[in-house]
Amino acid sequence: MERTQTRMFNDNKFKLGLFGMNCNGGLTMTKAPERWDQSWRNNVVAAQLAEQAGLEFLLPIGRWHGYRGETDTEGTTWETLTWAAGLLGATREISAFGTLHVSFANPVFAAKQMVTADHIGEGRFGINIVSGWNEGEFAMFGVGLLEHDERYAYSEEWVAIVKRIWSDPEPFDFDGKYFKLRQVLGKPKPWGASRPLLMSAGSSSEGRAFAARHADCLFMVIFDLDALPRDVAALRNSVPDRSPGVYASGHIISRKTEKETREFYDYIVREQGDWEAAEHIVSIRIGGGGRSMPPEVVRKMVERHVSGIGTMPIIGTYDQVADMFKRLSDAGLDGMAVGLVNYIDEFPILRDEILPRMERLGLRNPIKN
Repeated sequence: MERTQTRMFNDNKFKLGLFGMNCNGGLTMTKAPERWDQSWRNNVVAAQLAEQAGLEFLLPIGRWHGYRGETDTEGTTWETLTWAAGLLGATREISAFGTLHVSFANPVFAAKQMVTADHIGEGRFGINIVSGWNEGEFAMFGVGLLEHDERYAYSEEWVAIVKRIWSDPEPFDFDGKYFKLRQVLGKPKPWGASRPLLMSAGSSSEGRAFAARHADCLFMVIFDLDALPRDVAALRNSVPDRSPGVYASGHIISRKTEKETREFYDYIVREQGDWEAAEHIVSIRIGGGGRSMPPEVVRKMVERHVSGIGTMPIIGTYDQVADMFKRLSDAGLDGMAVGLVNYIDEFPILRDEILPRMERLGLRNPIKN
């Protein structure tokens, strides 16, 4: 199979993937017993359910320590390149990405790891390039956290080396600011005389510029739904010479009625939420700037992290969730990576209720069995 025949290249107008199931708790910082158990067996089951339902991809979170609190959400995780290789071996059609902090892995070693996963999946592997932000994780590796824009300069060299390893037939030298390498060569090359899809999720101007230069899939954070059409258009205009996919991340909490949805949300988030852990992650993300924020803004950020680690809340009835995906599609998004409270127990809602509604809205085609 050619890479362009994989699901990431299908004609579904709005693509969907499962996000974060390699981590304990997934995207939801809750103490409820329904919370996600990231056991390997559960990951395989969830991946196969997603494949059978026609979803396009699986996207992990690269995390090296958790967010404390009672649940320590994302404190227990699977390393993502190995995770992707294992799930590609357990499936036949769905794509799986790795998520890699480039500062934590030598590009020569990582290039071969990724090629191995790419051949296991016969072109279904992709890589999410992360420059990093969590100072505590960098300290674990004994690696200094560079100044913000310099991280992308480092990533630029790293990606340039990997691309050359994947494409150059002869050994090459690389003489950069961060890497000085001699007689670099990698065999085999990626699957099918092409290369794995590259994803990047930088939200700063430098991060988006880096993604525009290198990524096939641009991930963005949705801060203002009303401004989304303008933000997507600006992102696309930054890469006028090609047409990368534009995606966002979100989390779904849905039931048949608004009353049932609200009751379940209140139970998972307000009653059983690990607010201590959420406050910890928000304090890391906003740093010293948090003191100048109004308390209600900080509270809203904390609640959004309890329900979905800061990703966009897709909360409502089955119809409302499908309608929101239609709105996102109309704004220019090509798809979304979503978290569920429990990727197995909640999956029938996505498969049996939301996907058929998306088909009726013209967002997806019926799965061919």
